[in-house]
Parts: sequence; C-alpha cells; structure tokens
Amino acid sequence: MNLTKLETNPLVQAVGIRALKVHQAIYEHSGGRIGHRLAGTRNLLLRTVGAKSGQRRTNALTYARDGDSYVVVASMGGAPRSPGWYHNLRADPDAEIQVGTRRIPVRARFVRPGHPDRDRLWDLVNRNNSNRYTNYQKATTRPIPVVVLTPR
Repeated sequence: MNLTKLETNPLVQAVGIRALKVHQAIYEHSGGRIGHRLAGTRNLLLRTVGAKSGQRRTNALTYARDGDSYVVVASMGGAPRSPGWYHNLRADPDAEIQVGTRRIPVRARFVRPGHPDRDRLWDLVNRNNSNRYTNYQKATTRPIPVVVLTPR
C-alpha cells in the first residue's frame, strides 16, 4: 500500500483529523490514563501559550526519546507551513508536556537542517512513527523542523 497516496485522500484526511482530535480529548479528559499509546506510537500532550492570542494551547504529538529528552516533529502532515504549536514554542520555548499521567516542564531546542544531530534525531523520530515523516517531507518544500523538549 502506498501510504502517501492513502494519506492524501481527502476522506482519509477528514476522518484522520477527527480521530486525532477525539484521541487528544480522551488523553486530556482521562488525565493521561488513556491515550499515551495509539496505533503503535507513543504520544505526549504539549502545552504552550499562543504566540498571538496568549491563550493556553494543547496538542497531542507522537514522540521519540533521546536520553532524558523528548523529540517531536513539526510536520503538520506535510503542509506548506509549520503547525501553530511550533510558532508558539519559537516565541516562548518554555512549555509543559504530559507523558501518560506525568506533567513535565520542558524547554524547546530547535534542530535545523545542517545541525550535526539533525539526521540522527530525524531518523529516530521517523522510525518511531512508521516512517511517516519521510512521506510528509516529500509532500512539502519546507524543511520539517525537529524539536527537542528537554526537562527543566
């Protein structure tokens, strides 16, 4: 099956986005008891403050571990621009994650193309998400950011 072709189907996208929103709501409302694992991946809740609005924002994200840190990717499914949470972290790198029932204050570090660790971190998080990020990168011209969330 060509995962990229399937994921670009408008019906699959609409159902998938709704399913992810339901997943996030369950994760949040269960206090993290349900939702940490989904379809073979591990997920965290990232809590930021809106760069423009100043309102608290929460996003469920797939992650990989790198030592004590959590590695996430600002893919937005290969969209032409990065997701809002990425812009929020750029404005204020201090945030909170929830991994299962644990809440952890973190600081974001942005690993851009050309950084000596980028390829290693990209491979780590991409493998952890069934190589979906490779497909998303093919769908956009922007370099998809890798973000390392380190406990403070």
